[in-house]
Amino acid sequence: FCCGLEAANFVVSSGLLKLSWAKILDCYGGFNPDEIQNLGLSIKWKAHQQANINILVFTTSPICTKSHLQDSKQLVSSTAFKESFPVFEFLCNNGNSFSIHKAAIALFAAHFHELLQLKAECGRNSNSLIVTGHSLGGSVASLFTLWLLESLDISLAKRPLCLTFGSPLVGDKGFQQAISQHPAWNSCFLHVAATSKDSIPRLFIAPHDLNSMDLDSKSDDYKPFGTFLLCCEDGCTWSENPEAVSELLMAVETEDAGNEEWTINVYSRIIEQLESMIVRKGISQVNEPILNSLRAGTTLQTEAIRIRNEQLLIKKLEELEEICMFNKGKAFDPAKKLNVIKIKMAELEWYKKVAKGNETGYYDCYKKQLSRRDRDVIKHKKFLTNYWKEVVAQNERKPQKQLVYLRSRWLYAGTTYRRMVEPLDIADYYGDDGSNYVTNGRSHHYIKLEQWLEEDEKQSRFRIDTKKQNVDVILTDDSCFWAHVEEARLWCKSLKTADVGMISERVCLRQKLMEFEVYVMEQIKKYAVSSEIFLKGSSFMQWWKEYEMLIEPHHNSPLTDFIRNCKFQQYASGC
Repeated sequence: FCCGLEAANFVVSSGLLKLSWAKILDCYGGFNPDEIQNLGLSIKWKAHQQANINILVFTTSPICTKSHLQDSKQLVSSTAFKESFPVFEFLCNNGNSFSIHKAAIALFAAHFHELLQLKAECGRNSNSLIVTGHSLGGSVASLFTLWLLESLDISLAKRPLCLTFGSPLVGDKGFQQAISQHPAWNSCFLHVAATSKDSIPRLFIAPHDLNSMDLDSKSDDYKPFGTFLLCCEDGCTWSENPEAVSELLMAVETEDAGNEEWTINVYSRIIEQLESMIVRKGISQVNEPILNSLRAGTTLQTEAIRIRNEQLLIKKLEELEEICMFNKGKAFDPAKKLNVIKIKMAELEWYKKVAKGNETGYYDCYKKQLSRRDRDVIKHKKFLTNYWKEVVAQNERKPQKQLVYLRSRWLYAGTTYRRMVEPLDIADYYGDDGSNYVTNGRSHHYIKLEQWLEEDEKQSRFRIDTKKQNVDVILTDDSCFWAHVEEARLWCKSLKTADVGMISERVCLRQKLMEFEVYVMEQIKKYAVSSEIFLKGSSFMQWWKEYEMLIEPHHNSPLTDFIRNCKFQQYASGC
């Protein structure tokens, strides 16, 4: 779904909300009021198969009530269960940590082996999946859905939809942020809360002053995630802004249900009424016209759940919405810059073509920095590098299964960028008297782009025959090729100046140069190197001149034969 409103409207209008609640009632199967006095909780689940959809229900036995949760607000840190129960370690990207409601994670861990089998069964079924639960069972449903999402190949499988009813909040701000980093995950959760009759959804929210303009929460505060459908018997509203959800939940005066059966009936009545309603946001039916669309949306939110004339709350919600919109505007979206990226790459392609016409090659043309065009390339290189560094960093924050899908979308463009731009970075590096670029100077984002290419099995479809036909225009496969050339030139210089008595050093340098010969010839045989390296003004041909002066006249190798007999002249035509 593109937004929470779309998700809420779909599950209500399609009958999935009513169907999911009916399966929860079936799972409870006629609870025993005497059992409720027992404070020990265990988790129950039941799978239902429909024509083209499966519904997995989580509940507790006995029914989890406010009295069960009142004194169990404690959070447990991910670092605390990292060793003993690392199931959710995948959320700890870039060293961040989070905390989960202790009672929820304890129930999950207690039934881990059964849930592991259940997860495997879900993976074998191609039907759409709804994971649903009530109260603390909803918390377990959320954790189970997250666990499924981590192992899901989203390029091949349908994402599950998690619907919870009257669920307490599951984790802290770190937990909410870890999930929100993956919009595709965050949209998989829809939480229904009967705001005026059920206090459990708001139970763990720390009270605060609405007048406060401090929007930063404490690290141990619970935070909502996903979309919330906040309902009463008069209407409903939705929000996917975690701060706004917290404010709305705290602002409603909750009339605690007299018993568990009444709480259950409240959700049954609300769901029946929702089927005849339209879930709306941004349209107000108050008597006075409201010109500000943001004010209209926040006013409707407060009206829909029996909060009228709460101007302070409306002001706070507006502020939160504006901050949310601002942050979305600041958020890095690779797709939004694609056209600019294409233009920058086209500029570099043209630069490469012009440099080749000058018998120099774009690597050496850039290294010499003789014209204004060379200096303009610096700006393009900087822009492209910043862009791809952010793309790589963003993808690294995503779970492994989702990363496979994402990098397949960007891999071709990222590889072209790396092969085009990294040689320019190499030119800058050695222009500043650097050495051993591959070990000491290479940027992390180049390493990751190359690693992802090597891991991608799809690249096996590119055959040598195809490369032979395009060798005159290709980019060199190994984006570090020019670093190896520069190192070979440094070895030639060292060999030339080394004292005759330094036998071991000279032998070592000659060995390195022979290994470089082998490396270059392997690239040539695979048609993996651009024909530009043989232009008379290139650094590679400069290396050859320097190297030829150092080797014995009788020295013979595939590369020396290739160059001395001018076979490289036919290389560009694939002969």
